[in-house]
Amino acid sequence: MLIIMPVVNIFQIEDNFLTSYEDIKSANSNHLFGSYITGELKAKEQTVDSQNSKSGEIVFKLFGFIPIRKVAVVMADDADYYIGGAPIGLSISTDGVIVVSDEADCCLKEGDIITEINGEKIDDVDDIEKALEGKEEAEVTYLRKNREIHALLKVENIDNKYRLGLVVKDNITGVGTLTFVNTKTGEYGALGHAVVDEAGGNIVPVKEGKVYGCNLIGITKGQKNNPGQLRCLFLQNGKNKGDIECNDKFGINGTLTNVEGLVDENLTAKIGGRLSVTPGKATIVSDISGIKEEYEIEIIKANYQKKANDKSLVFRVKDKRLLSLTGGIVQGMSGSPIMQNGKIVGAVTHVFLSDPTKGYGVYAEWMQ
Repeated sequence: MLIIMPVVNIFQIEDNFLTSYEDIKSANSNHLFGSYITGELKAKEQTVDSQNSKSGEIVFKLFGFIPIRKVAVVMADDADYYIGGAPIGLSISTDGVIVVSDEADCCLKEGDIITEINGEKIDDVDDIEKALEGKEEAEVTYLRKNREIHALLKVENIDNKYRLGLVVKDNITGVGTLTFVNTKTGEYGALGHAVVDEAGGNIVPVKEGKVYGCNLIGITKGQKNNPGQLRCLFLQNGKNKGDIECNDKFGINGTLTNVEGLVDENLTAKIGGRLSVTPGKATIVSDISGIKEEYEIEIIKANYQKKANDKSLVFRVKDKRLLSLTGGIVQGMSGSPIMQNGKIVGAVTHVFLSDPTKGYGVYAEWMQ
């Protein structure tokens, strides 16, 4: 198999990306910067607000001795991470309330997220009536497809109960896959993409959230134009494993206080930066067979992205065991760690609808 290595334009590399001596050595050996350009990394210690951090500088040289560009970098830490792969249950109390239906036939739609009424912040369902009390009209601020919109709505007063004629909720649940956990701090990354309310297309803002252990009860295999899914069960009244503190386009983050059943504490790895990722053989880690296993994939394309994006990698599932179990990539596998050369370099994010054996991944460094 002929693998054509990408070439990165050094003048498009931004300052302060994550890297290590190992990454630069690999990039040079693979001629990532071109046939005649090499990178030389120099690390240095710096203190910001009494906190020590490692930064560095790459000097790009033509023919190995003519400096042509310098780029400031962030040095990858020496932390060890538990390797994920286990399905997890998610329960998020939303920062705002999600419209379920509009009985008043006003301008709001299912999936819109109300964040303010008459200038008062809306944290949960109970806040709505308080903000409407005594009003005939209400200025409502809401999100639609992550864009803030304002509307003036009529307030209904029925037996001194003030309402907008909307059915709303302030909690959302779902299932995803754990990617990595810092062995010392418990800080984790999961999913690889945002938790999104499907009806409105909004990234769900988090007031608070919990992570739970999850039981896999079945698998619907993926087929062309019909993505499969993991069927999982978790109980919100069960003991939670940790908190959800952030939900953005690269997944969820927070701290786990109990990793039992989620990771093998004997299996750890470092986080690899994007320059360490190359087309070719890699693996996905998943617990879907009942035990944590690595499944072979082929990275078809590894983009060097100047801006962070959740479609960093394109890969194809090669492992016959995984193809037999799932048909490829299915819903619920988002967040499954992608390993290459012993490092966690990414996570599964999306499946190709036209071909469930192919999927996208995001670089792990953007999930931290």
